[in-house]
Amino acid sequence: MKKLFLLFAVAMMTVSASAQVTVEGSKFTDNWSIGIQGGVATKTNNNRWLHNLNANAGLRIGKEITPVFGLVAEGNVYFGDRAMDSGNINYTFAKSLNVNVLGKVNLSNLFGGYKGEPRVFEVSALFGYGWLHGFGAYEHFGGGFVTYTDMLAAINNAAGRPNLPYYDVDDVEMPALNKLTSKAAIDFAFNFGSQKQFQVFIQPSINFYDLNDFKYNINKSFVQLNAGVVYKFKNSNGTHNFKIAQLRDQAEIDALNAQINELRNRKPEVITKEVIKEVQVGKEVRVEDLVFVTFAQGKYNLTNDAKAALDKVKEGAHVQVVGTCSPEGSKELNDRLSQNRANAVADYLKGRGVIVDEAIGKGVQGTTSNRLAIVYVK
Repeated sequence: MKKLFLLFAVAMMTVSASAQVTVEGSKFTDNWSIGIQGGVATKTNNNRWLHNLNANAGLRIGKEITPVFGLVAEGNVYFGDRAMDSGNINYTFAKSLNVNVLGKVNLSNLFGGYKGEPRVFEVSALFGYGWLHGFGAYEHFGGGFVTYTDMLAAINNAAGRPNLPYYDVDDVEMPALNKLTSKAAIDFAFNFGSQKQFQVFIQPSINFYDLNDFKYNINKSFVQLNAGVVYKFKNSNGTHNFKIAQLRDQAEIDALNAQINELRNRKPEVITKEVIKEVQVGKEVRVEDLVFVTFAQGKYNLTNDAKAALDKVKEGAHVQVVGTCSPEGSKELNDRLSQNRANAVADYLKGRGVIVDEAIGKGVQGTTSNRLAIVYVK
């Protein structure tokens, strides 16, 4: 068992290190989930199969560190299979509480790779340790996984009367049950929802308790079958799961940076000729008929300098406005930005009584990094 745990830990560290560079959305606040679960458990040994079942229910909180490796914290309350009250012993409805912290390895992603979103069906392995606390009379006998006869015998032995068929627990001081536990499980999970934000799972497991010196004893274990549903919270990347990062090598990055810097260093006057070609007018265009309004990168709000330039256009004049932008960004973004710049200028001029015949965004014009709106005064 110790060798298995060591191999499990090594595998988790290895896949965790390898997966960090392939995805985005790996902040501490990303990839958290919460769920509910429930099922039945029964003693592993000396017990008839599917006999003396104990129901359980609880919560689980998950944190995915990579698409392969994650952590799960869970708490399960175990209930009695029947209500019993005999003599002076009070049998509580909840027999015990078991809290575990488990390491999780997504076997589907480990062997099949992560494709950008969870598969519909995935298999994960879980292993870890926990703490069991018992309640009532059951707290002294492994959380209820003993027979009623064994419990009577143990109480009589503790009272110094092993041969008596009756008992009186008023004079028997019983210590509370607090035991180290360990759990090994397999999750068979189904992911669904528009962004695979929901998951239902079936989980068979074996649970060991009373681990003295971390020695696993099959006689101090129980098997369990649980099912549950999990909700995965939304991440900073806009999805509920990991997103594949767009990786580029350093040479490509350097080339793109050099191209951007070269475009930014070009003179703004070059774009004037490109935009004038788009202006359909009936007379020759002169520079003094043009008003240039500049913008900050990615912005379309008018500065005080821009308003001062536009104030020179006389009331009642007819104008045509052309918005442009720099080459950075996608075509869709640039087209929208250039139109917003043209609209901002047109709205300001209309407020001053200027007649705007047309206000149109032309996106990227030429290959310069100009961010302009050009007003042609007819």
